[in-house]
Amino acid sequence: MTFENQNGALVCRRLGETLKIEAWGKDSFRVRATMAPSFTENVWALTESVENSNATISIEEEDHWVGDGTIDKKEIATITNGRIKAIVNFAGVLSFYRDDKLILREYFRNYEGTLSRESRCLKLVNREWKGVIGGSEYLLNVKFESDKSEKIFGMGQYQQDCMDMKGCVLELAQRNSQISIPFAVSSLGYGFLWNNPAVGRVSFGKNYTEWIARATKEMDYWITAADTPKEILENYTAVTGRAEIFPEDLMGLWQCKLRYRTQDEVLSVARKYQKEGIKIDQIVIDFFHWTLQGDWKFDEKYWPDPKAMVDELHSMGIKVIVSVWPSVDRKSENFEDMMERGLLIKTERGAAQTYDYQGDCVEIDPFNPAARKYVWEICKKNYYDYGIDAFWLDNSEPDYGVYDFENYRYCDGPALALSNLYPQLYSRVFYDEMKDQGRGTVVNLLRCAWAGSQKYGNVIWSGDVPSTFEAFADQIQCGLNMGLAGIPWWTTDIGGFMTDDVADPDFRQLLIRWYQFAVYSPVLRMHGDRGPYNIPPLDDRDWGGGYLHTGQPNELWSYGEDNYVIMKKYYNVRISMHDYIKELYAEAHKNGSPLLRTMFYEFPEDEKCWELQDQYMFGDRYLVAPILHLNEWKRDVYLPAGKWKLTSTEEIFEGGHTVSVNAPIDYMPVFELQK
Repeated sequence: MTFENQNGALVCRRLGETLKIEAWGKDSFRVRATMAPSFTENVWALTESVENSNATISIEEEDHWVGDGTIDKKEIATITNGRIKAIVNFAGVLSFYRDDKLILREYFRNYEGTLSRESRCLKLVNREWKGVIGGSEYLLNVKFESDKSEKIFGMGQYQQDCMDMKGCVLELAQRNSQISIPFAVSSLGYGFLWNNPAVGRVSFGKNYTEWIARATKEMDYWITAADTPKEILENYTAVTGRAEIFPEDLMGLWQCKLRYRTQDEVLSVARKYQKEGIKIDQIVIDFFHWTLQGDWKFDEKYWPDPKAMVDELHSMGIKVIVSVWPSVDRKSENFEDMMERGLLIKTERGAAQTYDYQGDCVEIDPFNPAARKYVWEICKKNYYDYGIDAFWLDNSEPDYGVYDFENYRYCDGPALALSNLYPQLYSRVFYDEMKDQGRGTVVNLLRCAWAGSQKYGNVIWSGDVPSTFEAFADQIQCGLNMGLAGIPWWTTDIGGFMTDDVADPDFRQLLIRWYQFAVYSPVLRMHGDRGPYNIPPLDDRDWGGGYLHTGQPNELWSYGEDNYVIMKKYYNVRISMHDYIKELYAEAHKNGSPLLRTMFYEFPEDEKCWELQDQYMFGDRYLVAPILHLNEWKRDVYLPAGKWKLTSTEEIFEGGHTVSVNAPIDYMPVFELQK
């Protein structure tokens, strides 16, 4: 291994690999490696300008056990940036330290490069490059030593009951309801970003941690050191970007269902809300209001005057958001032109098809700037110019018919190397154009994201999840880990997306418990596909806005008077917190803090808080304990040190222990920290 101080960066070369470590933000490093003559210079998620750091680099010798009982001298290199230090030994093995305490080390089991006299015959190396046959990319495998006491959080959204990712194997790929944001927060006091959009896998094993990119041209990760998760997230969002200030007029209720089929339905719902004295901030027009996927326009038969509809909704103080999918049906008026111009995803083998729901479709290629411009110009003409305020960018993973990533290619390269970036670029079809239109902060709704998506006006929701208490419990940890991955604007379908029978009393109980949780979450949004499907279609065409099914009503009054009373009560709770929620959104913009916070985010010194995933903090004031089981009328809540007021009775509790709290159907336990 040879070492060089290259303009303040440590550059190491061995066996054809170039390794580069450089200061990148406060107490942080960016670490890259390549087998090519030079780096690609892609920044990926590290988009923000960072102040120049005065990193110090030293190259010296250390003793090395040769194996025959003798000691040899070998060079090692050290680079230090504030509180973080990296040491590279003669075999290229990296070790990271915070305040001179080891926090992370690469895993290496080979004859050379060992860190002890223990024999290493496994021939396992820390960075393994295997060429992808027929291509210029490599399959990259990077391993790190594992600390069994470590807890790992963040990483985006995975539909499972594990909030602590230690021991988990995670696919680094985007799917409906799965969001890969490869940023991990460690209980050992560091944050780690796998700054690579390739499809792959990470295993946080007890024996070692392993990051795999199935096709890539270089290794790229970023690591930061800090005392608390809040400081880690502040460092992370300083280099990847932060959300803008969320608009005050969207902090209340968003109304949605699958699906409003006509502009008369939308207006009738809005008028009734106004009559009921309930202000809705935004109403959502879901899919198949269009003629065909890829036409990106209202079906004139059922939406004869969109501008008049939008004008009336605006007069009620209601903003309007419409669903846009990236799929283009072969029968669409835009398909042939987009195919001819090369604006759609390509397949490596077989027919050109990437999506098959309600049509034979190919999805747009947002890696192509011409494709982004093409889609925006159509949507501007057919939506934005009517006064539509925002876009619901559904299927933004994209939702492939089959997740055979090796069969898809974008204009910038194979999907295996790039696909995790797709949802972010899809969001930028709209964000990049809308931010300069002078109509206020851009707030669009997406089903997927990647590292840094928080800076592109994305409200992320958790996807098409089942209407079950088990799925509800999963969404709690999903939202908490999304916050730790840098995404503060997050929401769910209240009651879950898929419901068989809206009259089922068990479902209605779930709906109320989910709604209570949503009031204490970043975005309060009614949505769902509500069965049974006994509402006839509007016409017998096999296309257009009339043929596809619609779900049952999903407004606050749709579930009986008893539930309506509860939902109005909690609506008023939400409105009463307006100023507080505004403060939380301002904090997210200032330092990256999520609104939905793990207990240890606010109480990192309390070891028990690192174990809790069924309660959380809404900001720094409210401790929220959702009801996660059917017919559960009481639950235990752990209170950290301090004085806590139960919002139902205003009784004051001393923290530091667990209390049992009543939870009738019209109340979810919430404690307010007394300051």
